[in-house]
Amino acid sequence: MIKKITIKDIAKAANVSITTVSFVLNDKGKEKGISKEVIKKVFKVSEEMKFKPNMMASSLRTGKTRSIGLIVEDISNQFFSDLAKVIEREAIDLNYRVFYCSTGGNNERAIELVNSLLQANVDGFIITPTEGMKATIDRLLELQCPVVLVDRYFEGQEVSHVVLDNFEGGETAARYFLKKGFKKIAFVTNSSQLIQMNFRKQGYSKALKDVGLYDDSRILELEYDITEEERIEKISDFLILNPKIDAILFGANYLLLAGLQSLRRLGHSIPADKAVISFDDHDSFRLHSPSITVLSQPIELIGKKTVRLLMKQMTDGSNYEIIKEKKKGSLTIRESV
Repeated sequence: MIKKITIKDIAKAANVSITTVSFVLNDKGKEKGISKEVIKKVFKVSEEMKFKPNMMASSLRTGKTRSIGLIVEDISNQFFSDLAKVIEREAIDLNYRVFYCSTGGNNERAIELVNSLLQANVDGFIITPTEGMKATIDRLLELQCPVVLVDRYFEGQEVSHVVLDNFEGGETAARYFLKKGFKKIAFVTNSSQLIQMNFRKQGYSKALKDVGLYDDSRILELEYDITEEERIEKISDFLILNPKIDAILFGANYLLLAGLQSLRRLGHSIPADKAVISFDDHDSFRLHSPSITVLSQPIELIGKKTVRLLMKQMTDGSNYEIIKEKKKGSLTIRESV
């Protein structure tokens, strides 16, 4: 019978306390003042002992649970729910089940979810990482867990990912406004350092700088974790302070949903008073009157490619090739510009 490895075994082999092992494996080593050398040693020993927390007996025998852990920002957001449907469909076709989880953009929640899925002994991870999740992704790589990032990634980290070409998307949307004659173009985004949002802003900025129309006072950055009502109020205040704005690019669909309510409160009509474009589609955007122009992501392609890359990692083991892919979005023209 295969002996179940515990953190007590790890502690003994690494010659440290059980508490130290617990802190390190829960990504709290640095926070608790544990030295880099000890953290590295604990990870090395746990990897050598093939440790995974609370592994299920069935997976100990087979090493496989035919399951995938899917961690996204918010499964209720239509972009992520549509992406999850594609991933689940592809996984089911390959006889895998998918565990869905949402981080809500919370780093601690994200770490807890990774630990829970490790306990469930999932065979691989597909992750939309939070801003502070780099160390946790590093940990999965240390444990040689198959992992593919989707929608965003960390610069300099060697891990496979599939994302939208966000810079090109921001530039395309802004240039469409310019082509239609708009000159005072605003950008509403969030204040995080997430790479996809930064690239969207950079693409927007380049398009306007190229024609001498860039003005950083027309960029509104909102905290991610504020309420919907707070978003509406802040967008309303921004538009009151900048009455000459004639077009607005929203960096995500949930931002436009708040923006539409702000515009309504202020009595602005679309597109006569303000033209709008949003990143990522939403069912309500097609139904809205006027319907909303969007920079759509190729969700089908992204979902399929993500599953394909994960399965290849599972098959190739430690010999897998790191693949980093950008997919081009498309401007879906409707009535809001």
